[in-house]
Amino acid sequence: MSLSVVILAAGKGTRMRSSLPKVLHPIADKPMVSHVIDAARKLNAENIYLVYGFGGEILKATINEKSAGDDLTFVEQKEQLGTGHAVAVTASYLKDDEDVLVLYGDVPLTKVTTLESLIDVKPENGMGLLSVNLNNPTGYGRIIRENNAVVGIIEQKDANEEQLKINECNTGILLANGGDLKRWLSQLSNDNAQGEYYLTDVIAACHSEGKTIATAHPETEIEVEGANNRVQLAALERAYQLRKAEALMIAGASLRDPNRIDVRGTMMVGQEVQIDVNCIFEGEVVIAHGAKIGANCILKDCSIGENTEIKPNTIIEGAVIGDHCSAGPFARIRPDSVMNENSHIGNFVEMKKTTLGSGSKSGHLTYLGNTTVGNNVNIGAGTITCNYDGVNKSQTTIDDNAFIGSNSSLVAPVFIGSGATVGAGSVIAKDVEAEELAVARGKQRNISGWKKPEKK
Repeated sequence: MSLSVVILAAGKGTRMRSSLPKVLHPIADKPMVSHVIDAARKLNAENIYLVYGFGGEILKATINEKSAGDDLTFVEQKEQLGTGHAVAVTASYLKDDEDVLVLYGDVPLTKVTTLESLIDVKPENGMGLLSVNLNNPTGYGRIIRENNAVVGIIEQKDANEEQLKINECNTGILLANGGDLKRWLSQLSNDNAQGEYYLTDVIAACHSEGKTIATAHPETEIEVEGANNRVQLAALERAYQLRKAEALMIAGASLRDPNRIDVRGTMMVGQEVQIDVNCIFEGEVVIAHGAKIGANCILKDCSIGENTEIKPNTIIEGAVIGDHCSAGPFARIRPDSVMNENSHIGNFVEMKKTTLGSGSKSGHLTYLGNTTVGNNVNIGAGTITCNYDGVNKSQTTIDDNAFIGSNSSLVAPVFIGSGATVGAGSVIAKDVEAEELAVARGKQRNISGWKKPEKK
């Protein structure tokens, strides 16, 4: 049977103290609701209906930028009349012969495997309900059972003293046939303490028709927890990151402290990878076998080769680092840069749109922009490529086995030939041919009898 998913995302989230809709607050730099959309897509849902209310324009703009797709339809809930009403505004879209899964935009950590288990337990003539046993169920609706069969749900504010002792709680996540769900929604009443149309009342409606309500359960409580304030949001962030850390360790990485790592995208690691504390990984990052990542590094949309060491406080973005390389500490490698095998950059070296050949090195205090460096080149401390004239960027090419002396400025466009040497302190604005020595300095004067300034 085909599947559609309804995601409830209309709440303002006043306890967030924010002008943003609650569901746009991020977990791992991605809106909470985008995590829920991703889960729906992994279930191969044919249609996803996102019910929105407060901040609709910014929500639609953000989701269209980060999670756009032909499967996603926005449905407005103009009045906030309860969860039952929120699902009911999608009724005209739902088909009688499909299953409908209800999810929540502020509950971002529900595992796909948990949702698949809910799909598996749903009876053909009935409903699937995700429930959770809580040590402290305060605030949650309680699952009411008779002879072990689910017969309904009672909300906290409507529960009596005995019902409040129940530890099995409603998560709000349910799966039902589209035709059944629409019929039950049309029968809802707002005769309750909140004066709202509760989605939970469809459980009793299902039972009254003699249908079976089967339950599935998450592996951990955090899967079904939402974020109503920034404290809870931070707790979800830490839980998400610990989940990512555990996956990395299972894949073969050693983490100095699993509680001090942030993965804000997708990450693949080989075996024997070592990652020190306080590292941030963004976008798509691949780290090959035996690589070491030092403390406080930021890696974004990059790949790190085998047995390469990224030393502490290094930032790499949009770059490819080859095998047996080293970078840092305090290096910055910017987009469209490549370090080939056995190359090295040291402290306070910056690269942008630069290829560093095999065996080449730049040890200290250097800027290489729009530069192609051949193999086995040595670039001395304080060297810069002057690649920008205020309007255009120009290319510098340094051929194999060249030696660039310290504190040199290479004014692009310029070519340094194979085996050429640039004397320290030179400003090179003309091409240097192979094996030539280029020295471009002002003439030195030594003045005798020089009197140092005196303090006034």
